[in-house]
Amino acid sequence: MRQEDMESIIREKFRALEAVLDERSRRLWAATEAKALGHSGQTLVARATGMSRSTLHLGLRELERDAAPALAPGQRVRRRGAGCKALTERDPTLVAALETLVEPTSRGDPQSPLRWTCMSMRQLAAELRRQGHTAERQTVTHLLAALGYSLQANRKTKEGT
Repeated sequence: MRQEDMESIIREKFRALEAVLDERSRRLWAATEAKALGHSGQTLVARATGMSRSTLHLGLRELERDAAPALAPGQRVRRRGAGCKALTERDPTLVAALETLVEPTSRGDPQSPLRWTCMSMRQLAAELRRQGHTAERQTVTHLLAALGYSLQANRKTKEGT
C-alpha cells in the first residue's frame, strides 16, 4: 500500500475519534498506530494527525512503560490552570503595540468589516520582537484576525485585460 493511501486512512480514523479522545488517549492512540506501522510509522501518523513527533515519542514511552492507569470518566488530564497562558495575558501591551504598527498601513473603510494591511506578518513579528515583545508570525496572524483584519496585497494586472 502506498504511503499516501496509508496516511489518508490514518487521517480518516483520527477524524472519527478526535472528538471523543482526550489529550492522553489521543497521544496513546497515535503511538499505537505508529508502532503498528513500524518503520516510518511515526512520520505517517504525525503528518496525518498534525501531532508533533515529540508527542508521538511521549506516547510511545507511555506505552512501553504502561504508564498511569486509565482515567476515570470526567477526571482531568491536566491540573486545573495548567498549560501555557495566552500570550496576550502574559504581555497585555502586545495587542496595542500591534495596532500601532498596523494602523498607518491599514487599508479599507474603518466602518466596513473588511480591513487589511499590506505589511507582511514576518515584518510585523520582527518589529514587535525589536520592541521587546514575544511574537512570531503565526501569533501576529491570529491577533490580526481577532482584530478583524484580513490579508490583502496589491495585484499586478496586464494592460488591456
